[in-house]
Amino acid sequence: MPKTPNRFRRTTAVLIVSAIAVTGALTLVLTLARGQVMGGVVTVNAASTSALLLSSTEPGLSGTWTSGSPRLDGAQSPSGNEHFRIGSITKTFVATAILQLVDDGQIELHAPIETYLPGVVPNGAHITVRQILNHTSGLYDYMKGEGWSTNRWRGDARFTTYSPDQLLAEAFRHQPYFAPGTKFRYSNTNYIVAGKLIEAVTGQPYGTVIEHRILRPLNLAGTSFPGSEPSIPEPAVHASATLENGRTVDVTEQNVSLDWAAGEMISTSQDLQTFFDELLGGGLISEDALAQMRTTVPMGMGFHYGLGLERFDLPCGGQLWGHGGQLLGYVTYAYRRDDGRGLTILLASGKGDGFISFAAATGAAYCLT
Repeated sequence: MPKTPNRFRRTTAVLIVSAIAVTGALTLVLTLARGQVMGGVVTVNAASTSALLLSSTEPGLSGTWTSGSPRLDGAQSPSGNEHFRIGSITKTFVATAILQLVDDGQIELHAPIETYLPGVVPNGAHITVRQILNHTSGLYDYMKGEGWSTNRWRGDARFTTYSPDQLLAEAFRHQPYFAPGTKFRYSNTNYIVAGKLIEAVTGQPYGTVIEHRILRPLNLAGTSFPGSEPSIPEPAVHASATLENGRTVDVTEQNVSLDWAAGEMISTSQDLQTFFDELLGGGLISEDALAQMRTTVPMGMGFHYGLGLERFDLPCGGQLWGHGGQLLGYVTYAYRRDDGRGLTILLASGKGDGFISFAAATGAAYCLT
């Protein structure tokens, strides 16, 4: 793993250049307008995705580029306003609600999780709320077990409903990865605990709290918590996946209670842009809480993790703040630079984590001006 930010930037720069070179457009990068390059990023990915939505916003200017179709039969073109699964970007909403409760004096980041969830988390007296939110708790990721991840095809089991307690029981059957606070390791278990923390403190379902504190005030009408409902509100981006045996399956409908507060939410490009604009612009939490949220630990590949918030170091200098999300058939990135320029990208039915596409898009959006 790289040890310094400079090496992170060099590694990411190589990936961005490689992504652009694949398009045969390397020699045009310095002469094409930013919008043309963004369109080129979409064109390159058209063959490997069923639909792609790419949006860039900045004060007084915005643009949306699309390819493919939101329907698997290819019957229509995307408008850019479709609903889709955002996976782990859910974590930023959850962390924001917790930091609002910190602002209200109901939660302390340095307090042991045992304070709020007595007897729930093994070794909870030695794991702080901060360590839950920045993935330094060491808790085992329940999604590592076979059949426990929505990133993999589960057949008819994809319609099974799970409770948060079942998810924690699966996690706590395993030994922790390391002692609390000694390392970083991304674990979805942390945000199941975070969801339960919100519920313990407020006495309400975590989704209700986020709706009341974030979605309604910002009028994020396209953002929702599906719970055990397997469908996506229309207009929706539908997605497929190709299995190891070569069979293609429709993965649009699944019961994502298996993700719960770690990744169940559905949203739109516009709602994500509005949410991150308000959050990072200081409209949802206090200045001190935002500073805490942006205090990070290294993840690798140019990424650093704060409290439910990722920092990405651009190869051309500067930083982006946001989060990525992946759920079978859907890969999403939503980021914003402090000057107000935002970027969201959804890749439907693609393979892998979409990082090369993300790197190329960020290079076009932020490094060609």
